[in-house]
Amino acid sequence: MGEIDIIAEISDMKILDYRNTLALASLIEVLIEKGIIGKNDVAKKARELDIICNKGLNSAGKKYFLTRVKP
Repeated sequence: MGEIDIIAEISDMKILDYRNTLALASLIEVLIEKGIIGKNDVAKKARELDIICNKGLNSAGKKYFLTRVKP
């Protein structure tokens, strides 16, 4: 893959990331405006999911480290 192809692909990924972020932010705002969820609900769930993801990453990293590194 040429350098120009890589740059174009990164640009496409940035646009897609922006659109996905905009869609999620819009959905959250509508749910808050309709009183279905509160801002604190979103923040609390984000913290919970972040903790779960970080535990998974830490566990995977430790597992990889322990299985790949030989004393």
